[in-house]
Amino acid sequence: QVQLVESGGGLVQAGGSLRLSCAASGRTFASYAMGWFRQAPGQEREFVATITWSGRFTYYADSVKGRFTISRDNAKNTVYLQMNSLRPEDTAVYYCAVHRYSGSNYPTGRLSDYNYWGQGTQVTVSS
Repeated sequence: QVQLVESGGGLVQAGGSLRLSCAASGRTFASYAMGWFRQAPGQEREFVATITWSGRFTYYADSVKGRFTISRDNAKNTVYLQMNSLRPEDTAVYYCAVHRYSGSNYPTGRLSDYNYWGQGTQVTVSS
């Protein structure tokens, strides 16, 4: 049974930092791109960042570019999201997900391209 478990969320002041982790179990995802998405109250889920299976290529939403960094450790079957210079508008539930196609070096930010999802971790940024 595949399971993705996010952790590391919490309450932080604007300008602060958090590091999210997403641990996968049930199978290895070393050959799959993985991504982070977020959903604020009353908003649709949106793309944040994605990383190719090798970790060589990363892609970011414009709203987080230069502030967030996605990385992965395939030996641990884990993907991370380092979030710096947090803003109140970053407040959301953050989800990790696995791309449905193996080996992609150009994973998109489309939700439908990801077929395994975690349950999310809350990030709240106070002003």
